[in-house]
Amino acid sequence: MRQLVAGRTLDESLYEDLEETLILADVGVVATRKLLEEVRRRVKEEGIRDGSRVPELLKEAVEELLEKPLSVTDQPLGLAWPEEPPLAVLVVGVNGSGKTTTVAKLAQKLKEAGEAPLLAAADTFRAAAAEQLEVWGDRLGVPVIRQKEGADPAAVAFDALQAAKARGKTAVLVDTAGRLHTESNLMAELKKIRRVMGRALPGAPHEVLLVLDGTMGQNALQQARLFHQEVGVTGVVLTKLDGSARGGVAVAVAGELGLPVRFVGVGEKAEDLQPFSPKEFAEALFT
Repeated sequence: MRQLVAGRTLDESLYEDLEETLILADVGVVATRKLLEEVRRRVKEEGIRDGSRVPELLKEAVEELLEKPLSVTDQPLGLAWPEEPPLAVLVVGVNGSGKTTTVAKLAQKLKEAGEAPLLAAADTFRAAAAEQLEVWGDRLGVPVIRQKEGADPAAVAFDALQAAKARGKTAVLVDTAGRLHTESNLMAELKKIRRVMGRALPGAPHEVLLVLDGTMGQNALQQARLFHQEVGVTGVVLTKLDGSARGGVAVAVAGELGLPVRFVGVGEKAEDLQPFSPKEFAEALFT
């Protein structure tokens, strides 16, 4: 970005180059348009002519765009807690995005915040999925509700919510099977899980968190569009940002869908799930 603007004046050719750069960085067409509109507004308002100011203007515009969907709350982990516990969180996403690990890391964060979480192994199709969650549960000292392989995932979620109420647990994290956003029968199954959770606990799920692989670029944006359309996503967890991913898709998700990024994953350990900071993220994108 700095090489692109060095020594240039702010004209249409520079804006075209900026647009191309942002789109190639997975920011997406809609969010790119919003960012450049904000830059143009600031340039006009402040009478800026020097292209070298653009990275700073863009960084501020990115931060503002990412902050907009985040609700200001002092509740634990910034989640939408109900008046009466338990909080019910449905965790969704495609295969390989890191859902199960994210569920475990969230449980760790909740424990650190003084909450009493319970895990639901509603991925009843993938071989050893429940066992993987149980290993995490044993490591963290968090109970896991499961049924036999091939059981109805909605029934597992229902049982978990009932168990949480009976045992005085304050949060339920429901791990679901990975599915492609194009698999209509599996997306219908997610809708069923959501409905059944609502019957077990009015208002549930209070959060539907979509786990997105930060290395997937524009494909992750398409996943977000369709999952949001089908099950009403309330927030995004962006994983695998410890590798080469720059995470431009976070800007695309916030700018196009108005969804907040709640957490970012930067490693495999439980403590490697971090609350999302628009300011720190914008700084990282432009360094």
